[in-house]
Amino acid sequence: MLRDGSTLMDPSVLPEASRIPPDARTHFKVCRFIMEAGVKLGLRSIPIATACTIYHRFFTEVPLESYDPYLVAMAALYLAGKVEEQHLRTRDIINVSHRYMHPRSEPLELDTHFWELRDSIVQCELLMLRVLCFRVSFQHPHKYLLHYLLSLKHWMNRHSWDRTPVAEAAWALLRDSYHRPLCLQHAPQHIAVSVLFLALQCYGVEVPADAEAERPWWQVFSEDLSKNVMDQIVMDVIQIYTLDTEIS
Repeated sequence: MLRDGSTLMDPSVLPEASRIPPDARTHFKVCRFIMEAGVKLGLRSIPIATACTIYHRFFTEVPLESYDPYLVAMAALYLAGKVEEQHLRTRDIINVSHRYMHPRSEPLELDTHFWELRDSIVQCELLMLRVLCFRVSFQHPHKYLLHYLLSLKHWMNRHSWDRTPVAEAAWALLRDSYHRPLCLQHAPQHIAVSVLFLALQCYGVEVPADAEAERPWWQVFSEDLSKNVMDQIVMDVIQIYTLDTEIS
């Protein structure tokens, strides 16, 4: 339940399904593939976030119908590994992706099809670099969220903080935010504050003395963040879970 008495599943809080663009369902599924494949490949959270951002940026420049989104996702994982210095082998990406899409099938043989797929990933990576003008390094919200969590922990009552998984919820919300291109639409510090705000709201945790303060706690962390922008980010994150329910 949110502080105003509504819940995350309240129709007055959730955006209408009709507002979700048709392509969003495809991008949601492919970004989930990137996240799950990234975990199986042993990638850390930042390279996975970079892969999702590369994927979203690419499809802001080109139409979805022109390219296989899963091939683009595989190339994004390969490229993100290089950008974040956690290099991946194309063979591992192909094997993990094949198992994800065909869980009951045998591993791919090193035949003509395998090498054609490997070449497709490499060529797609080069295409993505050209389309994105080689701008594939990004500033993510993770470092901001870590700083905000550490600061907020010192403000909070220790027992209240320890018995509610606010930090875990905030990290989960941040991870899931990459299902949609929020990372391209908002400043990283704004996203970090907003997922922390939502995590606190989900568990009904109030920041001490916030009501008496001259400025709300979230504006102390990010002075240029407005309530309207934060509300929009929160609604976009909630919409991800609405979309997840529809797809599942």
